[in-house]
Amino acid sequence: MDIHELKIFRHLARSLHFGRTSQACNITPSGLTRTVQRLENELGRQLLFRDRRSVSLTPAGMIFREYAEEAIQQWSRLQANLAGDRTLAGEISLYCSVTAILSILPDIFARFRKAHPEVLIHLQTGDAAMAIGKLQNGEAEISVAALPDHLPLQLEFIELIRTPLIFIRPTHSPDSVIYDKGFIDWRKTPVIVAERGLSRQRADRWFSEKGIQPNIYSQVAGNEAIIAMVGMGCGVGIVPRLVLEKSPQQDQVTILDVSPQLEPFRVGACTLARGRRNPVVQSFWRIIDAEIAARQATATDS
Repeated sequence: MDIHELKIFRHLARSLHFGRTSQACNITPSGLTRTVQRLENELGRQLLFRDRRSVSLTPAGMIFREYAEEAIQQWSRLQANLAGDRTLAGEISLYCSVTAILSILPDIFARFRKAHPEVLIHLQTGDAAMAIGKLQNGEAEISVAALPDHLPLQLEFIELIRTPLIFIRPTHSPDSVIYDKGFIDWRKTPVIVAERGLSRQRADRWFSEKGIQPNIYSQVAGNEAIIAMVGMGCGVGIVPRLVLEKSPQQDQVTILDVSPQLEPFRVGACTLARGRRNPVVQSFWRIIDAEIAARQATATDS
C-alpha cells in the first residue's frame, strides 16, 4: 500500500460514501472499489460492510482507519523534517462558499502562497451549511464556516469576521410582503429559508420565540439561491449580509427592518484538532493568525 491509497481510504472511512469519495479524490468508482479490494487483500481482512443503502466500517476497518490517520500525519511530518530549511511542500484541502473566496480569503491566500509556493491548495466551494460536515467527513482539512451554537468536540475555530443575518424582500415586488396593522403578517407572507444549517436554525428559533408559524414558501440550498428567489418576487428571505454585499443580484432585493434582529454570524476558519499536527495545516493556521493581527492593527491605527 502507498500513501495515496491511505489517503483515499481515510476519506472513504470518514465519508462512508463511495460517490463522494470518488469525486473528492478524483478517482473513478471502479478505481475506488479496486483500491479498497487491494487493501483488503494485502491485510487479509474485510475493511467495509457495504450494501445498496449504506457503507460502514468493520472492526478491522476501524483499526485500519486509525493506522491510516497516523501514517498520513507521520508522512507529512517526515516531509517537513526532510525539507529542513527548504520551502514547505505538500498539499492542503479547503472548503468554503464562493462568498468566502471573494471577501474573506484573498489576503490569507496571498500570504500563504507567498510563504509556501510549493504547497498545492485543493479548494472546494459550495453551500456554507455543509462546511462543518465536509471537515468532519475528511473532505477538507480547513473549512470556512459560521460558528455553530454548539462547537463539535475536537473542532478548533478562529474567528475572521462577523456579519448580521438579515431579512430581505424583492425590490420590484414590494407587495410580496403582506402587512397587518403596520406589521408583517408572517403567516401570510411567503418566506424562503435555507433547507439546513445555522441560518435555518436561527430563523426557526426567531419565529419560535415570537410564537409564529411562518408561511414557508421554499427551502433551498445556498444563500445565492435564496437571493435569486427573493429577487424574482417569490417572498421574503433570510441571508447573511456579507453574502448579499457580494451578490450580483443585490440590487434586486431590499433589506427589511425587522425587530428583534436575528443573531449575527461569527464566520471563521475551522479544523479538527488532530489536523493541527499536519505541518501544512499548522502553517496555514499561523497565516490566519497573522492576517487577523494585521487587520486588528489596521483598525486600531484608523
